[in-house]
Amino acid sequence: MDLGLKGKTAIVCASSKGLGKACAMALAQEGVNLVINGRSPGPLEVTAEEIQKATGVQVTPIACDITSDEGRAAVLDACSTPDILVNNAGGPPPGDFRDWDKEAWHAAIDANMLTPIFLIKSVIDHMIDQRFGRIVNITSSAVKAPISILGLSNGARSGLTGFVAGLARDVVQHNVTINGLLPGPFETDRLSSNIAAAAAKKGISAEDEATSRLTSHPARRFGDPDEFGATCAFLCGDKSGYINGQNILIDGGGFPGTL
Repeated sequence: MDLGLKGKTAIVCASSKGLGKACAMALAQEGVNLVINGRSPGPLEVTAEEIQKATGVQVTPIACDITSDEGRAAVLDACSTPDILVNNAGGPPPGDFRDWDKEAWHAAIDANMLTPIFLIKSVIDHMIDQRFGRIVNITSSAVKAPISILGLSNGARSGLTGFVAGLARDVVQHNVTINGLLPGPFETDRLSSNIAAAAAKKGISAEDEATSRLTSHPARRFGDPDEFGATCAFLCGDKSGYINGQNILIDGGGFPGTL
């Protein structure tokens, strides 16, 4: 399927690896020029070169912390009028809420709620004016089914989801859509760290914890990031203009419900 994206430009946040990289690659395969970002210059440059070689699109890497004012300014300086914005940022650490002070909560809210909102604020009027815009927020399956040790993530990402629910209904008349992608367990560094934390809490090995999760999961496997990237690309295409304000769970059927 031709998604009608050739020649468009996207900002894909936190895209040097993991799900962000998968989204960037999928968009590049559709002919989208990219501005990508990550905190570590080395891995970011490697990813930029890999995507450019594989697809031939223009890839501009910006090494920065997207959750900071300076980082957002650097990315927007490289691309102030994107057609597509994919919001993504590393999730806060797992733990017990009794151990989190005000600073921990502020950091989680800044990274996983306010950063995407500020980026949306910076680009949405241009999208409205040109009558095309696609915004995808990578959040978490925890928005739909909260995970107790991920309380910081549960709170911050749910706040973003609530904010977007209203805004998405205001802008869709201008062919600007905003949707959330809620990943379940995908083969990423983030999953590995969460498995290690859960295993330590239980006093078992990370391998045993991973096996336990796979055994209890309907798909009997973790997700492939390429599957996630393909869904993101579709939501950004010209065929998806009537999908708006949705939170699409991609978890291999792990959520035990009908809605």
